[in-house]
Amino acid sequence: MKPMGAIPLEFQSLPLTIGGRSVEELLSSSPLFVYDSAVIRSRITRFRAAFPGIDLHYAVKANPFAPLLAAMVPLVDGFDVASAGELARVAALAKAVSFAGPGKTDAELDAAIAAGVTINLESENEADRALAIAGRLGATPRLAVRVNPEFELRGSGMRMGGRASPFGVDAECVPALVKRLLAAGADWRGFHIFAGSQALDPAAIIDSQAHTLDLAARLAAEVGATPPLVNLGGGFGIPYFPGEQVLDIEAIGAALTPRLSALPDTQFAIELGRWLVGEAGVYLTRIVDRKESRGETFLVCDGGLNHQLAATGNLGTVVRRNYPVAVATAHPDRKREVVSVVGPLCTPLDRLADQVELPIASPGDVIAVFMAGAYGLTASPWEFLGHSRPVEILV
Repeated sequence: MKPMGAIPLEFQSLPLTIGGRSVEELLSSSPLFVYDSAVIRSRITRFRAAFPGIDLHYAVKANPFAPLLAAMVPLVDGFDVASAGELARVAALAKAVSFAGPGKTDAELDAAIAAGVTINLESENEADRALAIAGRLGATPRLAVRVNPEFELRGSGMRMGGRASPFGVDAECVPALVKRLLAAGADWRGFHIFAGSQALDPAAIIDSQAHTLDLAARLAAEVGATPPLVNLGGGFGIPYFPGEQVLDIEAIGAALTPRLSALPDTQFAIELGRWLVGEAGVYLTRIVDRKESRGETFLVCDGGLNHQLAATGNLGTVVRRNYPVAVATAHPDRKREVVSVVGPLCTPLDRLADQVELPIASPGDVIAVFMAGAYGLTASPWEFLGHSRPVEILV
C-alpha cells in the first residue's frame, strides 16, 4: 500500500457531496470536473484578512473555465493572462488585466495595447516591438517590466529566478529599459517580480518577498521614479501529496505588511491561481471495469490521464506520488482494499492512483480525484486517443 495526499477538509465526508449536491445528482455525464465556488470564496476571504490593502490578481492559466472567471469578477482586483486566447476570455469582464509570458507575437501585443492591457515586458526586444506597435496605433502603451531576479524561491515546484531565463529582463538591465520606456512616453506601470511557484514553506516565501521588496526599491532608486505597482508574483502552494501541510499565509502576511513602507507610494499585488482554485476542484470518473491481475486489483475508469494529467504524475513530477482520491459513492462502513485506479487509455502511464487503500468498489461506483481545480483539463491532452471531452460545472 502507498500513501496518498490529504483530501481537502470541505470534501472529507462520504458519500461525497459538492456544493450540497450528491455526486450522482451532479454526474449527468461522466467524466466531470466540478468546481465549488464556496471553497474559492473561502480562500479569497482568508487572503483578504491576511493581506489587507494588497491587490489580488487571478492567474487565468490555472483555470480558464468561463463561469469560474465570471464568478471571480467581484472577488479579485485583476486578471493575469498569458496569451491572446486568455485575453479574449477576460476582455469583457471589466477588470484590470496584465499580460505576461515570453514570445508574445506582434498580433498579441497589438491586441493588448488596443485593449489598454498592461503588458509585462519579458525582453528589450519585446519592448521595442510594443513601442513600435503603439506608435502605429497612436496609443500610449501600458508597460510594466517583468524582472528576472538574482534570487529564487527556495523549495518551489518551479523556480523562476536566480538563473538565466526566458522569463523577464535580468535585474541589472531593468533601470536602463525603464528609463527608455519613460523617455518614449509609455505609461510605465511598474515591476512584475516572480521568483517561483508551488511553495509550501512560509519562511521561504517570506524570504523571497523580502528580497523582492529590496530589489524593487533598489530598481526604483536607480530609475529615479516610483513604480505605480509592484506585482510580487505568487508562489503559494497547496498540499497535494502525503506529508505536505497547508500553507500558513497568515504568517506570510504578518511578515510582509510592515515591509511595504519601503515603497510608500506604490500599490502592491499578489498574483495567485492554484492557491485560489486548486482545492475547489474535484474530478469525477465512473468505474467501468474491475479486474484482477497477478494478485493486484485494478479499478478501470472512463477518464484518466487525458483529463487529469497531473494526478498521474506526468506533468513535471520526478517521483510519482498519489493525489488524494476517494470512492465518492461509498459509505464509510464499507470494507477496504488496496487497489490501483487507472483510466481507459492504452498506455501504462494512465494511472490515477497507485496501490492505495479505498473502500471496495465495483463498476458503476464513482472515483473522485481531488485538488483538480488548477492545471486540470486545460493542462491535459484531452484529445489523446479520441475520448470525449469531459463536462465542467461550477456549483
